[in-house]
Amino acid sequence: MPQSRNIFRLNLLFLGLTAIFVGYFIVWLPGPGAGLQLIGIEIGEWIKFLGVGAGRNWFYLPPIVMGTIVALLAAMWPNTRIQTWLARGLAIAIALLAFPAVAAIQMEPRSEWLARLLGIGWVIGLAGLGAIISRRAGDVRWLWLMVAITALVGALLPTMQYLTVRPLVEAALHRSLGIGPGVWLNAGGSLLVMAVALVEFRAASQTKRTAAA
Repeated sequence: MPQSRNIFRLNLLFLGLTAIFVGYFIVWLPGPGAGLQLIGIEIGEWIKFLGVGAGRNWFYLPPIVMGTIVALLAAMWPNTRIQTWLARGLAIAIALLAFPAVAAIQMEPRSEWLARLLGIGWVIGLAGLGAIISRRAGDVRWLWLMVAITALVGALLPTMQYLTVRPLVEAALHRSLGIGPGVWLNAGGSLLVMAVALVEFRAASQTKRTAAA
């Protein structure tokens, strides 16, 4: 029974990650025409024309969050499994979705793209560090806590930025706009991942206390 519960929780976790990923490629900004219905991966580029500045970097956070979570999960797995190394490669590949265009790096201020490069570098470093962590991963509680915190950040910051930017877009288009399904999927998937991670953190803490007793 405990094994089946663990499998169920992990299935929920990967369901949450899938929701974040799918949400990034469907509509966030439900504009009046097809050309103004912006998906998650597009909205950060489009809103720069509204003078949002560095705040638009938060729309590139979902790939960084997903990459971080996958890298943390891989850090709990043994290095002898090929799936572990594939997961680390996947974490980096997902994070690279946030990579700025070469033209942006050449022509735009650093504040417009540097945070994304740092985020990608963070995921790459974490994936590499995971190979060391996994050798000493007797206590995974703090890895699960980091997953939970990362997921919470991924739920809050892009959503808050969308709610901040939406009035500017409404003023530019002279009409009210709703919240696209991509925003809901990102927030819901992130919160699901957070909930599972907190349950795993609690279970690992109980196991640690039992072993110490």
